[in-house]
Amino acid sequence: MIEGAVITFTDISILKKAETALRNSEAVQRLAAVVRDSRDAILMQDMTGRILAWNRGAEKMYGWTEAEALAMNIRSLMPKENQEQTLADMRQLCLSGGLDPQRAQRVAKDGRIRQVSLIVSPLVNEAGETYAIATTERAGAL
Repeated sequence: MIEGAVITFTDISILKKAETALRNSEAVQRLAAVVRDSRDAILMQDMTGRILAWNRGAEKMYGWTEAEALAMNIRSLMPKENQEQTLADMRQLCLSGGLDPQRAQRVAKDGRIRQVSLIVSPLVNEAGETYAIATTERAGAL
């Protein structure tokens, strides 16, 4: 004769959160590998223009190492005569959400002017605010 039952409840929410974090981590690692190994220059800058990320493609295209670039402002890659207009254009593209390639000029470490095609992508936080700008840059005109 059974006179009672024992029920054990186990909170698995922490386990579920860990599984989700692991899946997200694996996805981030795959994405990081794509960015790292891309032949295109992929850069990220904050809203003041400070360079936050610089991949191997950017090193090859522009000549600065990642360590050098992370100490720079994006203005260093722009010809002096049109820096402010280029920055304003990039901010406007972010606000409009335009992902069409744009023509731009960049200055390489050796001083050469490079014609590039670039795509500007806003990076948006959970509040919907743009906190940084990512660009994918390819040598050559459109």
